[in-house]
Amino acid sequence: MAKALWHGKVIAESPTFEIVEGNVYFPPETIDKQYFKDSATTSKCHWKGTAHYYSVSVDGDENKDAAWYYPEPMDAAKQIKNYVAFWKGVTVER
Repeated sequence: MAKALWHGKVIAESPTFEIVEGNVYFPPETIDKQYFKDSATTSKCHWKGTAHYYSVSVDGDENKDAAWYYPEPMDAAKQIKNYVAFWKGVTVER
């Protein structure tokens, strides 16, 4: 079981996940969407493709661009299509 927590709230939890480059990627249906806001931020990875971001908001505190996902990954990363990973102080437990 993997869990992502920020400000004491479980924002994602799943018994199944993918690990890529040391990051835990959660299936999209396992994130608690009430805590996520779309962001206009993107970044590019030479082998995964273009990442899109979410900001995480808990009890009025926002963590800008704290989660990312690949809606159209390159073939080498197709197993993480739309899966969500975290950084910027979000704790991931396994």
